[in-house]
Amino acid sequence: MIRDTMNVRMIRRRCFRVAVSPLLMLCLWLPGYPTLAQTADAFLAGHTKACPDCALERAPLKRRDLSEADLSGANLVGAVLHRARLMRAKFTNANLTDANLNKTDLKNASLARAKLERAMLYEADLSAADLSGANLTEAKMQKVRLVRAKLDGAHMPEAILTGARLDDASLRGANLSAANLVEATLRRANLEGANLNNAGLVDAALREANLKGANLSEADLFGADLSGANLAGADLSEARLSRAILTGAVLDGANLRGALMPDGSVHD
Repeated sequence: MIRDTMNVRMIRRRCFRVAVSPLLMLCLWLPGYPTLAQTADAFLAGHTKACPDCALERAPLKRRDLSEADLSGANLVGAVLHRARLMRAKFTNANLTDANLNKTDLKNASLARAKLERAMLYEADLSAADLSGANLTEAKMQKVRLVRAKLDGAHMPEAILTGARLDDASLRGANLSAANLVEATLRRANLEGANLNNAGLVDAALREANLKGANLSEADLFGADLSGANLAGADLSEARLSRAILTGAVLDGANLRGALMPDGSVHD
């Protein structure tokens, strides 16, 4: 018995000496220390709402109440969060590529720098959510609610935002090239320096929006309401402005070369 105990102690000393990380060994030695796998299991079982950096690919989380959950840095590729309650949840730096977030409640949630490529967010409510620096390439966001949301520097090329509500949202420097914003509302939205090249903005509501220095070249603004919008220094070259409303709009220094104007004429 004594010899066995001595052998165990000797093995433990050798393992400790060859450990790549002393911190890793400490974690392994501490009784009951929760590994990431154990934390993920506890999260999936509903025992905890904190699972930062967890591996949760394709996790079935439909209709789960995850209000104020901490999933920062978690891998949620392909996860199903349909109709989940995610108010004030933390998804900072999380990977939600191809995730199903249709009709989720994400009010005041933090998704800063999150990966949301091709994610489905149909009719999701992201009012006042933080999506600054998030990657929403080709995201499907029909009728999404982004009122007062923060999307500064967000990457959203080819995103589908038909009928989306973005009133009072901040999209400074956001990339919305070739995005579909048909019938979207962006009243008083801040789009200063945003890239809307070749974006579809047919019948969009942009009343009093800040588009100062924005790139709207080749954008389709047919029937768009730009009343009182600030388009100073904006690039509207080759844009289609047929039937657009420009009452009170500021166009100082705007580039309108080749633009199709509301009266049907082509700007020199």
